[in-house]
Amino acid sequence: MDNPRYKISAVSKRLSLTQDTLRYYEKIGLLNKIERNASGVRQYTEQDISHLQFIQRAQKMNFSLAEISELLKMRQDPQHARDEVRQLTAVKLAETEIRLEELSSLRREFQLLLNLCRGAEDGCPIIENIENAEMV
Repeated sequence: MDNPRYKISAVSKRLSLTQDTLRYYEKIGLLNKIERNASGVRQYTEQDISHLQFIQRAQKMNFSLAEISELLKMRQDPQHARDEVRQLTAVKLAETEIRLEELSSLRREFQLLLNLCRGAEDGCPIIENIENAEMV
């Protein structure tokens, strides 16, 4: 049975990635060199699409392209890379915890500003606080 091949336009649409992004991933080595037909048109396989979906999921988890490149290398031999993956993931978790704290603080600031604005008789404390950088 033949493995189906997909043109860049079909892959772009299927994964909601621009064609430029697909070419860029190939250029920087995030994707292996994509096979081309006799006319030079890229021919993506299901394996290439799986690879791209892995990249997308890793990006949603806030891994950088450099980190994703490392993860892809580790993906080839997950048993031997387990400690490295765990360490990289622990760093991402710590960064996420910090970001969550920052977002919680920002949420409290917005709630306070909204309450101040509702109670203000003239002017708007939101604008005044942003202008004066007097955030909580």
